[in-house]
Amino acid sequence: MDSRSHTTVTTALRLCLHALLVGLLALTAVRSTSGTAVVVLAGVMAALYGAGALAPYVQPHTRAAAVWLAALGAVWLALLVLSPDALWVAFPLYFLQLHLLPVRRGVPAVVVTAAAAIACFVLHNQAVNPGTFIGPPLGAAVAVATVLGYDALYRESERRRELIEELVSTRAELAEAERAAGTLAERERLAREIHDTLAQGLSSIQLLLRAAERTLPADAPATAHVRRARGTAQDNLAEARRFVRALSPPDLEHGSLAAALSRLASRTSTQELTVRFAVSGTPVALPTPYEVALLRTAQSALANAVRHSGARRAEITLSFMGTSVSLDVVDDGRGFDPESSGGSRRSSGSGGFGLPAMRSRARSLGGTLSVETAPGQGTALAATLPLPAAADRRAAWEEPSVAGETGGKFFGGKEAAA
Repeated sequence: MDSRSHTTVTTALRLCLHALLVGLLALTAVRSTSGTAVVVLAGVMAALYGAGALAPYVQPHTRAAAVWLAALGAVWLALLVLSPDALWVAFPLYFLQLHLLPVRRGVPAVVVTAAAAIACFVLHNQAVNPGTFIGPPLGAAVAVATVLGYDALYRESERRRELIEELVSTRAELAEAERAAGTLAERERLAREIHDTLAQGLSSIQLLLRAAERTLPADAPATAHVRRARGTAQDNLAEARRFVRALSPPDLEHGSLAAALSRLASRTSTQELTVRFAVSGTPVALPTPYEVALLRTAQSALANAVRHSGARRAEITLSFMGTSVSLDVVDDGRGFDPESSGGSRRSSGSGGFGLPAMRSRARSLGGTLSVETAPGQGTALAATLPLPAAADRRAAWEEPSVAGETGGKFFGGKEAAA
């Protein structure tokens, strides 16, 4: 009869309502002076009530519930005509009507039921006193206040339950996001450490061994050992490169930095914000730390534009200028005062990289980060990283592979810079 989940309290209330109606019907049958007819009608009403209470299709605000209540009301009116004691059955009927019918129909049904109880009591020539006219309406008022109050408490409880579930879900998502961000940050740190220490050290060893090989006679016994040492160093360098590539951000695993930035622009574009991406100059292969730094800078700048600036348009430009590479992110948002805020207003970028973190990334690679903005004038952010000379890149990375594998290609076909 009720689609709501049954708690201990609601189950107890339902049992009390069942017991109240059956008990009042039994009282009516016992006190009756009209013979078998009252007993039969009381039994019919009890059976009808039990059938509806157990029927799964009798639910609040349904046609089946309205038909069931109408049938109960008809039997009760017949019982009321035969016995004035049936008046007391009106009280559980109030609760049923208010519970199963919409408020706009339940309240009028309660009023009609109370009026019928008073009228039939008077028609039976019973002693009329103030309680005759006060009792049924007072009971109806109590029933209305109880049911409406319970519904209000139930709705409030449901809202709180939904809020708690949402909070638990949000906390779980936040914890997962923090774990993922921590994992990515640690992977990037390890990639930088391997690139800046192990890979660079092996590259330097290769250069020294090449110089030593050139100074030795071709038929000298040490030449073979130097050549083998070069091969071992190059094999380990290739393995270090594979480690760095495996630890790179997922956005850079399948494609170049330009492709990753293009996907970032597409993902960030919404009805409120249009993001465009462009490449300027002749693209060249970049070392993984450069790609990671520029990608993270773009993510942070766009996240700030979405969350804080209220921008309608944003543009990402990746520029290759021979000796340097530059990333520009420009939006037409409300801007800010970098001197008064210290950049803290826009420090909640993607992955938690604000302006200080972006500057630190650029500085660690020998580059710079500049921000041009003012309140109401949008924001232009530019990260510029110097590229090593081409000759240095070739000397450091274009070693012929002893295993026949690397041969001047960095990470599966991308030429690298030290």
